[in-house]
This record gives sequence, C-alpha cells and structure tokens, in this order.
Amino acid sequence: MMEQKVAIITGAGSGIGKATALRLAKSGAKVGLIDLHEGDAVAVKEDIEHQGGEAIVVQADVADSAVLEKAIKRIVQRWERLDSVFVNAGINGRVAPIEDLSPEDWDQTLTMNLKSTFLTVKYAVPYLKEYGGSIVITSSINGNRTFTGFGMAAYSSSKAGQMAFGKMAALELAEYRIRVNIICPGAIQTNIGENTFTDEANLAKIRIPVVFPEGSQPLEHGAGKPEQVADLVHFLLSDEASHITGTEIFVDGAESLLR
Repeated sequence: MMEQKVAIITGAGSGIGKATALRLAKSGAKVGLIDLHEGDAVAVKEDIEHQGGEAIVVQADVADSAVLEKAIKRIVQRWERLDSVFVNAGINGRVAPIEDLSPEDWDQTLTMNLKSTFLTVKYAVPYLKEYGGSIVITSSINGNRTFTGFGMAAYSSSKAGQMAFGKMAALELAEYRIRVNIICPGAIQTNIGENTFTDEANLAKIRIPVVFPEGSQPLEHGAGKPEQVADLVHFLLSDEASHITGTEIFVDGAESLLR
C-alpha cells in the first residue's frame, strides 16, 4: 500500500500512465499527473477523485527542461514531499529505414524518450533524497531483447539508452535510498499509435515478414492491457520492492522470446 505517499507520473493522461495513476491512487497515493495533453490528464484526475483519491494535473512538455522542472516543483509544493516517480512519457516517432530517417526525426525521438527520462529523474532527485523513494522507467522490449522492429532504429536506440541510464542511476542513487528499475513492455493496448509516423512505402524494402500462427504473444495471444503493466509499476514503486533496484522486467506475455 502507498498511503500518504506522493507519486509523479509523466504521460499520465492515457494508456499505461493512466492505468498506473488509477492503481496508485487506489493504493492510497497522492498522484501528480504530468501530460502534454491537459484534457486527458484532467479526466484521469476526475476518475481518481471519484474513487476518493487526490490528484493534481500539470500540463508540461517533458522535453522542455525549464517547464518540466517547474511542473515537478509545483507537485511537490502541493503535498510537501515526493516518494515515487514513474517516468513513462514517450513516443514511437518516425518509423522508417535508416537511410530515409532524417536527422530531425532521430532527434525528436531521442529527445522525447531519452532526454526527457534524464530530465525527469534529474529534477525529481533533490526531492526524493529527503525520504528515499523509487523510480520506474518505461523502456521497451525493443532495443533490449528484440531487434526486429523494422524502421524503429531511433525508437529502439532511445529505449536501450533508457535501460543503460536506469542502471547507472540505480547505483548512483542507492546511497540516498532511491531505487531505480526499468520495465520493458511488449505490445500493450495504448494510444501510442497517435505518436507513430510510419513510412510504409520505404519500410517495404527492409521488412522481413514473420507470421506466428497463434499471434505474437504466447501467453495470451494478444496485446497486454495497461492495467497489467500498472500492477507491476505499483509493486516496484511500493515498499514491497524495497530490495529491488537496477533491474529490468519484461512484461510482454513472452512475446520477445519468439523473436
């Protein structure tokens, strides 16, 4: 349980972020919801309050250092502490062969996924150091256990970078009793497709078709649910995971073991 604990979630307005916000609030946490789309986060806040919880919404671009720093500070000032951070915001970005991927496409994906992870952790650490706490980073099976996402060189590189950053942070922050873990979801039912820009015409020249007779996820034969990931995040952020840090956990129904 997380009574009286304060948690911050980036990308809190939909998908895994939304499911985790509701799960943490149900466990008693006060939740700071950071999202680029304020309306989505407000709807999550209303859901939390409907179930008797507390939440605050701060609209912010997580890749903007000054804006994000102020957003985190505002949430901490509301409840005068910070215990948990779920670094979840990100995009798929441009999906295209390397030769067709522009430098701007590359920069956008690396900035939105990897730089924003660094910024979120950087600005949360001074507050987490007071009581200790937990950070969970949303990475992916892509770039860490699978490498067949054709056209996703930028995305996979950003996700591999998150893994390395999380492990470095886990060791560096251990003396402050701050744990850092990384989750690696496979296909999950979210709206990340809205931030995916697929170059189908050029992808055809590099894609190798692979078809599995029972679907891509052996355990359930379909995409996982955000709530299944939220349960894992809740555990890692809670005191029940007090001796777990610097660890990656794959939550993909064995999807990545097929590749």
